[in-house]
Amino acid sequence: QVQLVESGGGLVQPGGSLRLSCAASGFTFSIATMKWLRQAPGKGRELVALISTSGGTTDYADSVKGRFTISRDNPKNTVYLQMNSLKSEDTAVYYCNAILGYLNYWGQGTQVTVSS
Repeated sequence: QVQLVESGGGLVQPGGSLRLSCAASGFTFSIATMKWLRQAPGKGRELVALISTSGGTTDYADSVKGRFTISRDNPKNTVYLQMNSLKSEDTAVYYCNAILGYLNYWGQGTQVTVSS
């Protein structure tokens, strides 16, 4: 059974940091391209960051470049999103997404709220 379980969300003040984790199981994690996406209230889901199978290639939305870092640990079947200098506009539900060819898996999401 495929599972993607996000954790690490919560309430943080503007300027603060959070580290999201996504633990994968039920598929070959090391051959999956991994993504983090987010969905703010009343908005569509948007790509935040992606990382290639080896971790050698990453890409980010312009809105998070220089503040967020995506990484992965293939032996641990886990992908991370380090979020620094958080802003109120980063408030959203953050989703982990795994892509293996035509297969597309999603986690249940974790809420990130940036507020004073």
